[in-house]
Amino acid sequence: MKTTTLTLLLSLASIVPISSQTPDPAYLQPEGGPYVFNETHETCLTEDQRQLALQSIKQNIALLRQDNKLATDHNRLGGAHILFSWPIKKADGLDYNDVWSISGYLDHNTAYPSQLTDYNCGTKTYDTAAGYNHAGVDIYTWPFGWKMMDNDEVEIIAAAAGQIIYKNDGQYDRSCSFNNNVWNAVYVQHADGSVALYGHMKNGSLTTKSVGDMVAEGEFLGIVGSSGNSTGPHLHFEVYSQIDPDVLIDPYTGSCNSLNPDTWWINQKGYANPNINALLTHNTPPVFPTCPTTETPNESTQFELDDTIYFGLYMRDQVAGTSINLKIIKPNNTYLYNWFFDFTANYTSSWWYWYFTGVFDMEGTWKWEATYQGDTVTHE
Repeated sequence: MKTTTLTLLLSLASIVPISSQTPDPAYLQPEGGPYVFNETHETCLTEDQRQLALQSIKQNIALLRQDNKLATDHNRLGGAHILFSWPIKKADGLDYNDVWSISGYLDHNTAYPSQLTDYNCGTKTYDTAAGYNHAGVDIYTWPFGWKMMDNDEVEIIAAAAGQIIYKNDGQYDRSCSFNNNVWNAVYVQHADGSVALYGHMKNGSLTTKSVGDMVAEGEFLGIVGSSGNSTGPHLHFEVYSQIDPDVLIDPYTGSCNSLNPDTWWINQKGYANPNINALLTHNTPPVFPTCPTTETPNESTQFELDDTIYFGLYMRDQVAGTSINLKIIKPNNTYLYNWFFDFTANYTSSWWYWYFTGVFDMEGTWKWEATYQGDTVTHE
């Protein structure tokens, strides 16, 4: 946990004890709002790029077969399929509670534009006027995705064991829009013949393993980046149940998934995944500059008693009509403030902060704590 040390600067006679209370009305409405990833719905992979990717897979399979190095020499023709674990992992040492959110699922409605159907019969997906229907799941990093990319703080890991059958690195990784660039990626074929594509990786971050090498479930593949057609750091995860002929599948089971009858996840996550991704303290408000400039979080855990402290809350999938309980706790475990903040909209990611000056009356380790839907996160 982080440690916030408040150094005593005021004379003891000037300190007025503050009991547990709700902040003054002026503080009840924080700064903040939604963070929208890929708001312009840019194509992750053009049709030409997808066909080139599939062609590369087939060529490498043929070469591995020729050299007697192909681990799985068949397509999945029925029977049991593999199951995936989650392909995103925060790096060791990062003290955020979580680091991801989902901006879009696979689009099951092949018509376009703006004719959308995801696996759950919702519209959490996208298409384009040019005829692109999103063909995977986009998992973006939050909060401070560029900062986390620069510091290698969010890892892409193998969702299932298999053999690397394609690997591409060395491509520009700070894309912000449609550009027709090639992505950095790793493709893995599994024991049932299915193939998973992991795209948009950070340049130079890919596993040192080569095409033909085996990877275990959970093994490091690369760092979340923004290479190829991308509007910011995220993983595009796309799956084929078999290659040649190519059969796209949606790993999520749902009423409107026409591609496969059951889930391909070991534990399928919810359609929405409400969570507190991070609680932070700042010495000045965080800055979210124009892509691809790295954010300036202005994080701090060391303050003086008369400083202004910004208490930051970074949410994933906040739910309209719900409330979050927020507490600022003194070193003696009494409350400085204890209040509820109501969410009035559904956001896939959001940021909020409250600031206070001249109310810190005790040196030591303070706590910034939030409880949402039964889960509590504490930042010291």
